[in-house]
Amino acid sequence: MAPPSAVSPQRTASSDKPSAAVPHEPGISESKAKVQMPRFPGKTVSRARFSRISQFDRSFDVQGPPAFTDKHAERDYLKGRLAAAFRIFGKYGFDEGVAGHITMRDPVQPDTFWVNPFGVAFSLIKKSDLIQVDHEGNIVGGGPVRLLNAAAFMIHGAVHKARPDVLCAAHSHSIYGRSFCSLGRKLDMITQDSCSFHNDHVLYESFNGIVLAEKEGNDIAACLGDKKAALLQNHGLLTVGGTIEAAVFWFLSLEKCCQAQLAADAAAGGRGHTTIKIDDDDAAFTYKTIGTPRAGWFSAKPLFDVIEKESGADYLQ
Repeated sequence: MAPPSAVSPQRTASSDKPSAAVPHEPGISESKAKVQMPRFPGKTVSRARFSRISQFDRSFDVQGPPAFTDKHAERDYLKGRLAAAFRIFGKYGFDEGVAGHITMRDPVQPDTFWVNPFGVAFSLIKKSDLIQVDHEGNIVGGGPVRLLNAAAFMIHGAVHKARPDVLCAAHSHSIYGRSFCSLGRKLDMITQDSCSFHNDHVLYESFNGIVLAEKEGNDIAACLGDKKAALLQNHGLLTVGGTIEAAVFWFLSLEKCCQAQLAADAAAGGRGHTTIKIDDDDAAFTYKTIGTPRAGWFSAKPLFDVIEKESGADYLQ
């Protein structure tokens, strides 16, 4: 038999008594539950110290992304992380022919960004393959394949111009993302994970074919505003972050949220029901724990650790 608090909410003025707001933790008070919510690491460390810490110990000792005094060293490190990001996208099947791109603002020349060369498979990309592009669409440096996806420049160039806080932007035609984007709606707050995007994603309600015009790139950037994710109608997902890791994690998480909502809506609809929505206060509270830039960065750590192990870090070549 289910405990009483799971089937009949107990209304009480005292926050020290069991509350229906936390039914999965019998006996714990709402105030205590909030105190015990996890906190993600929040302090940066120097590159020198970062390099001395073993991979196993980093989750305990490292309090944030490495900090750099040498911008060229920072560029080299970030290019390695960007190459790893493409390997992660390849592993999860986010490639669709030659579509899809992830960009990183260059720390040495902030009015340029690094991107994958057009036609090179995500799963094969190395640091030395990446190409550097300015805000006029000119390839100014990088690997041997000097081909640029025009849509990558139009979308990402506009986002990087409009959002100086964005280091990285990610877009691909992932299966659940593009399926959900055909519905012309934003995410419902139906799971804990979807709360990461509570009041932090937008719907771009237009599709005019492949983004080859500067105006549409600017329109997408304007629609994105200060949010971290956009659902591009009839197109796919776009996520951004102040770190490469955050942008990548938000993309994977948003893709799974789309998958979860497609499944939940279908299951509920088949029974003549609708999904149960998380109320705004609870969604906002949850967002403060799992939807922050620091949470996005730290949540990506397992993804990058696994891809490093599986690939032998050959993407650093």
